[in-house]
Amino acid sequence: MLLRLSIRDFVIVDRLELEFPSGFGALTGETGAGKSILIDALSLALGARADASIVRSGADKADIAAEFSFAEDSPVRRWLLDNDFEAETCLLRRVIDQQGRSRAWINGVAATLTQLRELGAWLCDIHGQHAHHRLLHAEAQRQLLDEQAGASTLARAVAMHYSDWREARAALAEAERDREAMAQERELLAWQIKELEALAFDLHEWREIEAEQRRLSHAASLLEAVDLALALIEEEMGERREAVLDALQRSSARLHELSQIDAQLAEPAELLAGACVELTEAAHALRRYRERLDLDPQRLLELDRRIEAVVDLARKHRVAPEELPERLASLRARLDALSRASDPEHLARAVEAAEAAYREAAEKLSQARRATAEKLASAVTAAMQELAMAGGRFEIALTPLAEPSAQGLEAVEFRVAANQGQNPQPLAKVASGGELSRIGLALMVIASQARAVETMIFDEVDVGIGGRVGEIVGRLLRELGRTRQVLCVTHLPQVAACADWQWSVGKETRAGMVTTRLVMLDHAGRVEEIARMLGGMKITDTTRQHAREMLGG
Repeated sequence: MLLRLSIRDFVIVDRLELEFPSGFGALTGETGAGKSILIDALSLALGARADASIVRSGADKADIAAEFSFAEDSPVRRWLLDNDFEAETCLLRRVIDQQGRSRAWINGVAATLTQLRELGAWLCDIHGQHAHHRLLHAEAQRQLLDEQAGASTLARAVAMHYSDWREARAALAEAERDREAMAQERELLAWQIKELEALAFDLHEWREIEAEQRRLSHAASLLEAVDLALALIEEEMGERREAVLDALQRSSARLHELSQIDAQLAEPAELLAGACVELTEAAHALRRYRERLDLDPQRLLELDRRIEAVVDLARKHRVAPEELPERLASLRARLDALSRASDPEHLARAVEAAEAAYREAAEKLSQARRATAEKLASAVTAAMQELAMAGGRFEIALTPLAEPSAQGLEAVEFRVAANQGQNPQPLAKVASGGELSRIGLALMVIASQARAVETMIFDEVDVGIGGRVGEIVGRLLRELGRTRQVLCVTHLPQVAACADWQWSVGKETRAGMVTTRLVMLDHAGRVEEIARMLGGMKITDTTRQHAREMLGG
């Protein structure tokens, strides 16, 4: 259940720290005092959409945090653990800045709005003041029935299978319609693939060929440079070569001895020694290179032809030579796809499989709807008798569709007979505003009871209800509050009087700014507040006495 709600700089709320009791609580106050603002703030903590307009004037950001308790075996705990959040507490926080940017946390760890909404669905049901009007739409009726049947996931699967079935049918129709064009494309692809396969292009081989071709095409220059270097080392130096090397070695040795006296001579000694070694190694390396390097015009011609073939084919396909393997793979994949797409038997089997998967899921959905429709209709009918609609009847009609749809095999329609002896008619056609409010409230309460949510919030859902019916609604919410935490924003004194606890919301001006003020009412305060709700601005002893009687003394 909801334990605490902290609100900072939200619309006209500067700072509120609220602790929520269990049971049924009423939130009352004059119109415009900000009662629904509290519900809006909680909705944001649960992942509702937000923009910069909710930040209080003059503030940098709005900050809302909500803390909930939950049972050890609660789905809330399972969700927290499955999503790698600490599961000892449940603290949701949301911050929105002046630019409308939003950040969220769950138990102090950054979270996405999707995660807030998923977790919020297990924590709290919020029913807005116009929620019952949604029941006039077929989609909302179908969704409510599916949720009540625990078949929302199955309904999404049905929609997915229907989409797959439709795509498979479209593919078959396209293949039959474009058979000639597809045959021509397959023929072209086969020829292109054959040409690329004949080239037998290998990326490693290509790089070696390029390197060898560069070497052979510059072989004359390379030989000239090597011969010149060898001539300088071996011929120009001639007999002096050995003498030079000997002189270098002796100089290095003498300098190395003298480095014991002056360490600065160690480096020149090492350089001279190295020069001897490097000169010898250079001569050996040049001779080895000269032996391997050869002028081979025939081999160079073969390499030039190979490179020309690769470049020409790459140019034809408008890719770099290195991309030819990818191009071949792409052509093969396209040909494979076309082969499947142009195979009527394969496509027909795909259509059959997709249809079978759809119909299997859709039939399961139909069974779940049928099993739940009768139970839900009976429960709402029973509630109507208590809500001053004696003799009324509620039905859920499941009408088979002429053609299967993404929503299943049947249309879902809520029907109602407001009075005894009448035939049920579509809800949108026969229910008055007051009747719709009562039926909608009954549906919301019954639907919420079937879920594992411990906190239920009703934001002026009793609009259009009054008098004796208001008292019945109040008793219904109080009874619901015995097993759930229920918070109701209401203008009806009959509903407020049935609450276990009551808060009064008002406005006050501080430092030139209008802010929301909230007071937990004691018994005397409740008498005054309910008297105000009964009698308006002028409260008399009679209205106070009436308020006391409504509160039970």
